[in-house]
Amino acid sequence: MSGHAAGPDHPLERLVFFSDAVFAIAITLLIIEVHPPHLHAGSPWRDYVDALVALFPSFFGFFVSFFVIGAFWSGHHRAFALAGQYSERLVGPNLQMLCAIVFMPFATAFMSANLGALVPSLLYAGTLIATGLLNMRLVRVTTSAGIVRPDVPAIEIAYTRARGGAVVLGALLSIAVAFWVAPFSQMALLTIPLFQWLLRRRITRRFARTA
Repeated sequence: MSGHAAGPDHPLERLVFFSDAVFAIAITLLIIEVHPPHLHAGSPWRDYVDALVALFPSFFGFFVSFFVIGAFWSGHHRAFALAGQYSERLVGPNLQMLCAIVFMPFATAFMSANLGALVPSLLYAGTLIATGLLNMRLVRVTTSAGIVRPDVPAIEIAYTRARGGAVVLGALLSIAVAFWVAPFSQMALLTIPLFQWLLRRRITRRFARTA
């Protein structure tokens, strides 16, 4: 254990820096999977427009996954900001969650190349569910006794732990929509902010009743 009582010790900082790098690489890989069209010199402008329009599924997948990975990074940042010291218990759950994050560019590319197909939609939603569950486990460890700062309010811990559940709920809804009308399954992910608001509201009411 480090003697730094006022902030995270060195191993915790290394873990956060490594995680930030993995998130950055995963987000960058999303756009690398979108290959720019190559047309013959002198092609009419309409061909360029048509080529860009044909990339719409890839652009759609990029933007959806960019903000999804960004949401996971935001949750990771928020959780580790509450940590007061390093613990070996963080390493395994953190690596497992990052593994799912790194897999997401492949799931995105597969879904984008086959937009509207059932299996790619299910793989993408399943990846989000797995990532969300692993993230929830990591956040719970990060905000557990012995790791979380003692001055963090209980309601702040509850808010932080609930954020990951919104992604899981949105992805589960996406799976349900995929079996009904697969081309619109990703639209269900737009409900993630709504689920975050509902979960936060539920926590606020629960703490208000116990106050």
